Amino acid sequence: MTQTDTAEHTQDGGGRDTGSTGRRAGVRRAIRAASRPGPWKRGPVLTALALLLGLLMPLHARITGLGGLGSLVETFLPWFGLFIPVLLAGALWRRSASAVAALLLPAVTWLSLFGGLLSDKSHPGSHLTVAGHNVSAGNPDPAGTARALAASGADVLALEEITAQAKPLYEKGLKKAYPYHTVQGTVGLWSKLPLSDTRPVDIKMDYGPLGDTKPVDVKMTYNRALRTTVATDRGPLAVYVAHLGSVRLMPRGGFWTASRDRGAQALGEALAADPSERVVLLGDLNGTLDDRAFAGITSRMRSAQDAAGDGFGFTWPAKFPVARIDQILVRGVEPDTSWVLPATGSDHLPVAAGISW
Repeated sequence: MTQTDTAEHTQDGGGRDTGSTGRRAGVRRAIRAASRPGPWKRGPVLTALALLLGLLMPLHARITGLGGLGSLVETFLPWFGLFIPVLLAGALWRRSASAVAALLLPAVTWLSLFGGLLSDKSHPGSHLTVAGHNVSAGNPDPAGTARALAASGADVLALEEITAQAKPLYEKGLKKAYPYHTVQGTVGLWSKLPLSDTRPVDIKMDYGPLGDTKPVDVKMTYNRALRTTVATDRGPLAVYVAHLGSVRLMPRGGFWTASRDRGAQALGEALAADPSERVVLLGDLNGTLDDRAFAGITSRMRSAQDAAGDGFGFTWPAKFPVARIDQILVRGVEPDTSWVLPATGSDHLPVAAGISW
């Protein structure tokens, strides 16, 4: 009877050589393991998206303006930070070290752009409180809105989108708290202090040959900007109230901003020509201050919310605010505090700021 050396060689019941089979399986496993990408090679798409996000935020001004794409991106620029945790979750799932490292770029960029807005920068010492509100042409309760705004304690109150039907209700509701007021077209200013040198400001809502032929009283019915002087015990304060043209997201035309951009340029020119030492701009600009369209304004004035607010101060839409398009901008005065007031019957939230000089 012949015996085999089982220490070197074994066979299964079917006569297969299990030793050689195991060796071949081990070789295959080793080849597969060696061919798998390491943690620095995994997730190339995630890595590329992280780098793209990190470059998009600081270079947003270089995005094409074709179809209003640049303005659309800039309107919602802070929200691009939400892509960071999404990409991070994908990078961890893929165990991609390169994607995690690449995400440092958008994270640092977002914090450098918007991190300063997250802290409370307010301080006491205000001499005057100003407030502004797009009260909405479709407001179902103008009288209630007037009462709420009168209770805000603002010394100077700007309203935009005042309709002919609602105007008497605002005048009645605000008369007791504000003895001085002016309404120019669809914008108005109510004040506890005397007003003077009040006039409309042309922001090119009706321009071109056809607009030039219309009489002043016809244009005045839909005028959307004014300038006045408030007499304070610390000297005159020039106050502008403005409601720039609306923007539209069109299926074919893209993000339409022509009317808004034209008004922003005209308003910037008016502010540049104003020799007043102290200037405040209150209004619905229909855009965030990251938008390139407001360069002519932001180069001369600064945001009260950025300087003395707490958080982003989003104002629109009132039910779930995603953008701050209602602004308080100042020149020659110091913003001490800035905040968003409670909702009224409007689709915008009111804004307020305390200033001093």
